[in-house]
Amino acid sequence: MIRTRFLSTGFRVPDRVVTNHELEGMMETSDEWIRQRSGIEARRWAAEDETGADLAESASRMALEHAGMDATELDCIILATLSPDHFFPGTGVFLQRQLGVTDIPCLDVRNQCSGFLYGLSVADAWIRTGAYRRILLVGTELHSAGLDLSLRGRDTGVLFGDGAGAVILAPTEEARGVLAVKVHADGRHAETLWTDVPGCAHRPYITCADIEEKHHVPAMQGREVFRHAVKRMPEAVREVLGETGLPLAEVDMVIPHQANLRISQAVQKTLGLPDEKMYNNIQRYGNTTAASIPIALHEAVAEGRIGDGALVCLTAFGSGFTWGAALVRW
Repeated sequence: MIRTRFLSTGFRVPDRVVTNHELEGMMETSDEWIRQRSGIEARRWAAEDETGADLAESASRMALEHAGMDATELDCIILATLSPDHFFPGTGVFLQRQLGVTDIPCLDVRNQCSGFLYGLSVADAWIRTGAYRRILLVGTELHSAGLDLSLRGRDTGVLFGDGAGAVILAPTEEARGVLAVKVHADGRHAETLWTDVPGCAHRPYITCADIEEKHHVPAMQGREVFRHAVKRMPEAVREVLGETGLPLAEVDMVIPHQANLRISQAVQKTLGLPDEKMYNNIQRYGNTTAASIPIALHEAVAEGRIGDGALVCLTAFGSGFTWGAALVRW
């Protein structure tokens, strides 16, 4: 049986650290208010001349180095983001160009916080069927360019950070790799967490009034998002375990999308997991949406918390609503 193996990981976060105390000087908020609602202590913001493709390139080059590969050995690039550098084309082709690669396909995934898992689902299918052998899967986000730092936008403006995470995927016949991956969506809740414009549902797709009224920045019904997230992520974890017949007790590490520390703690409580089996880094980076799982995965591996043969579960929930989970034998 052919499975999809993680050959390596890589990440990049900007140099600039923005603490909650720094945000106190930009809007009506406080370190205590932010910590109580999200668990976030700091986040990274990109420099004025940095792009999402730049962050993705750095993370990708680290992953390539750890895999002992050159970018020219890649067969495909899958890039997940909700903060593309341009309206079109997708950020994937800019990453391809910056890596010095031509001709290989680039797929951009727009499933927001679940984007990395959706991308993994596609990559796993392609590798299992033999369509591609070496796939670069990246999550990259540059939120700081589009945050509303006024009192009106503080519920979301304090949450998001910039960064990128990357993995190299390849086929294996060993009893390891992706054991199961499941993704879901429920469009009935699409406007519960969204950015309305720019969008071609509007004519024109953005106006001065839209900008003045902040329709171009994220809007969220926080309580509804919380209520669904703490239900769907444990369901997804149990679903992939049921797919493989493995018990929860054998899972060595759960890496949730880093949306909110309170959400992660609620998921941990629902699953009955001890602290050592749950990885959180939102305190340092904030919510990096599609980049959060690969960043956390890289750090957990680098810290020695995920070793050879470890059973790892990745899970996410976000805008759409979309959600899912993957079970991986490292």
